[in-house]
Amino acid sequence: MSGFQDIVGHKQIIEHLKNAEKLNKVSHAYIFSGEKGSGKKLLASRFAELLQCEGEGEKPCGKCRSCRQAESGNHPDIIRITHEKPNTISVDDIREQLVGDVQIKPYQSKYKIYIVPDAEKMNVQAQNALLKTIEEPPAYAVILFLTTNASSFLPTILSRCVVLNMKPVPDQEVRKYLMEHVEVPDYQADIAVAFAQGNIGKAVKLATSEYFNEIKNAALHILKNAPRMDISEISAAVKGVSEYKVDIQDYLDIFAVWYRDVLYFKATRDADGIIFRDQLASIQEQTNNCSYEGVEDILEALRKAKERLNANVNFDLTMELLFLTIKENITE
Repeated sequence: MSGFQDIVGHKQIIEHLKNAEKLNKVSHAYIFSGEKGSGKKLLASRFAELLQCEGEGEKPCGKCRSCRQAESGNHPDIIRITHEKPNTISVDDIREQLVGDVQIKPYQSKYKIYIVPDAEKMNVQAQNALLKTIEEPPAYAVILFLTTNASSFLPTILSRCVVLNMKPVPDQEVRKYLMEHVEVPDYQADIAVAFAQGNIGKAVKLATSEYFNEIKNAALHILKNAPRMDISEISAAVKGVSEYKVDIQDYLDIFAVWYRDVLYFKATRDADGIIFRDQLASIQEQTNNCSYEGVEDILEALRKAKERLNANVNFDLTMELLFLTIKENITE
């Protein structure tokens, strides 16, 4: 489907992009910044379609030649930058596919648009190679950087781009989308919404994964039995997450939702307000065996574990520190 109507959330960004085109105030460089699954790729693709649309009325129209080409991925003036090295966009990638190519005028459209996925992977040399193009761009050039980490850009790049930060989509909108378009049961939608924390792509992935229940059950086994397990048992169990083809960060989100349930139930005794309602007995047991400070310490340990794993700290050490904290704060 073409157009912005199928995008959940991000209304302010969509209005900004539409107004830029309508008022002829399109910038030469944009940074779409947000975590994986937050909607950067879809927004950038729709913006590119909007700029190239040849139709009348509401744009993108989805019907003109340009929109059809964009939708099929065959528009000659919408170029997606690729890179062979998995973790690096090199200076050669940028020079060959963007800096050198941008001097050639558009083939059929008003704009020539470059979409750079994983833009945080551009090394310093690649970013420096872009500077002259961003400082003195041809009138028709528009560069769309997609990144999970805008702080990875050089200040000289950041200062010349319009930065659009993806904000979490409200839970009710994510839940409605899952129920109406993905057609998952309400309890599964609730769990996916809780884990996704406003990330629509993550919510859809979790709700539609054939491994979802296996992942959840494996995590719940550890959560319910952690106070009685030794560290080697726990580490072995968590390592098994690789079988489920899910990122360890997502797995740890399950833990975070569990302990938020424990904290919420301890404070309110409201069973209807927890996510894992079918695990009420275990949550009640842990609620009775921990303090408020203890649960908050565990949630902080989870946050630190995610940070350490992002920084490539040793997996076994990270998990050992996390579960020591859990064992210290949840008594049998």
